[in-house]
Amino acid sequence: MNTYRELLGKLNELTREIELAREREAQLLAARVLEVLAENGVDVRDLLKSSPGGKRSARRFVPKYLNPVTGATWSGRGRKPAWLIGQDLEKFLIPDAGDRP
Repeated sequence: MNTYRELLGKLNELTREIELAREREAQLLAARVLEVLAENGVDVRDLLKSSPGGKRSARRFVPKYLNPVTGATWSGRGRKPAWLIGQDLEKFLIPDAGDRP
């Protein structure tokens, strides 16, 4: 019967082998995709240049709420931070936050 340490050693070895096999297969698949595209006259560089929709620019939102203890802020979008849960939002409102663009 194998010991716990021996089994962990085998697990680590198998994990490395799995990762190597996955990487090898991914490279073979990528090479095959490039072959098929080339056979059909598709230039990969053209595909990369003309990605549909382009890149979305990250929008920055002005913070509306401030935690005076930690300095953490929240814009009012997304999940409410833990420091605001169960609190009166008015107490943490940043003055003139609505006036900024």
